[in-house]
Amino acid sequence: MIPITEYAGRDVAVFGLGRTGLSAAKALKAGGARVHAWDDNEDTRNKAEAAGVTLSDINKRDWQTFAALVLSPGIPYRFPAPHRIVRMAEMTGVPVVGDMELFARAVQSLPERGRPKIIGITGTNGKSTTTALIGHILKQAGRDARIGGNIGTGVLDLAALHANAVYVLELSSYQLDLVKSLHCDVAVLLNMSPDHLERHGGMEGYQAAKMRIFQNQQPGDVAIVGFDDVITQSIAIGLAGQGKGRVVHASSTYSLGRGVSAIDGRLYDNQSGKAELIGNLADCPSLPGTHNHQNAAAAYAACRALGIDQQVIMAGLKSFAGLAHRLETVGEVDGVRFVNDSKATNAQAAEQALRAFRNVYWIAGGVPKAEGIAPLAPLFPNIAKAYLIGDAEDAFAATLKGKVPLQKCGTMEKAVEAALRDARGAGDEHPIVLLSPACASFDQYRDFEHRGDVFRSIVQAMMPNEIKVMA
Repeated sequence: MIPITEYAGRDVAVFGLGRTGLSAAKALKAGGARVHAWDDNEDTRNKAEAAGVTLSDINKRDWQTFAALVLSPGIPYRFPAPHRIVRMAEMTGVPVVGDMELFARAVQSLPERGRPKIIGITGTNGKSTTTALIGHILKQAGRDARIGGNIGTGVLDLAALHANAVYVLELSSYQLDLVKSLHCDVAVLLNMSPDHLERHGGMEGYQAAKMRIFQNQQPGDVAIVGFDDVITQSIAIGLAGQGKGRVVHASSTYSLGRGVSAIDGRLYDNQSGKAELIGNLADCPSLPGTHNHQNAAAAYAACRALGIDQQVIMAGLKSFAGLAHRLETVGEVDGVRFVNDSKATNAQAAEQALRAFRNVYWIAGGVPKAEGIAPLAPLFPNIAKAYLIGDAEDAFAATLKGKVPLQKCGTMEKAVEAALRDARGAGDEHPIVLLSPACASFDQYRDFEHRGDVFRSIVQAMMPNEIKVMA
């Protein structure tokens, strides 16, 4: 835990008691603050209390006594309208901060020589994989890497601040909205496409939130920017013009004059102006597809910025095991490989998976998003057959009819059985059964993790016992 001493002896309101709210409440208490923690949801309050957090209904408190409101990033701050708790804070002049801002101020309060390094990673897609990948490489290189933020462990639950540590932090746009003081020695922006627009008042607000990752960078810092979409291309050029720090481009599409490229699966370092072949990403089984190759290029650039040897980085890329529910291989039955991409809750995310493979036996469906799967039409030739489940079954069948062979299965169990039967009998070389639903999960599952776990358990139940033990 990172104790927050800034508010020692003062009253602080904490609203929203999910993962980040709980860690903030505990860190503030450990630092000597009088914490008033609350959540509108009774179940969440009960869980918080069971976790050792003392509840205090801030709706009934005198807000003039609060030194700050620590707001969970999941609660609307500005758009589509400020939450009533935010309005209450503003009416009484109480500053609104997030857990990441508390962390940033704690780092800022240290003497210069005692500050750890901070690598921040954001983007519309790929930030969790890239964060985990950077952390893995740094650990393999013997560095004290602490991984958290929007992935896994809340930032204030990470081990206490230490000058030799490297904090590798995934940063969502919601978290960045509440950040003013964060200084990233290495800041990574992978890509940018429309997402969470209702929470940011449109694309301009969403982009402004993402750009906060660079706001406190100084000469000597490094900004790594994906160069594979027009928005980030423009951002990269603009940052270079500001001259705050060194800007490194990362691409899996373009052979860059200066930067890091992953072209046709080969990783090149051209930061010196002379291209060096670092290695073949085909040797990195947990990083399939061009989107993961961009993640690898960005991770390579981030680790090089901290002085990690090129071949140590390449070895880390090869040994990376990947993340659960993100193009995760969960088993193989009679030569048929099963890939769990349950995290793909919309068409844009499923697109990355369908680009990564050919001749796919695709399991899709759940609670559909507004765009459905029509945007995936250019990738329909990659699909050998679709197996449809959940609420989206009929709508997806209508979109696919006449373009892709399909079967309405209703449930995951039936879809896996049918996909295995067809893939096994087709005679394809290295057939893939891919769960990449392009849908939310709430019609049949608690969340995408639950959905992916069910898929994994079904597959592993089909595997021979001696292989299950190895898996």
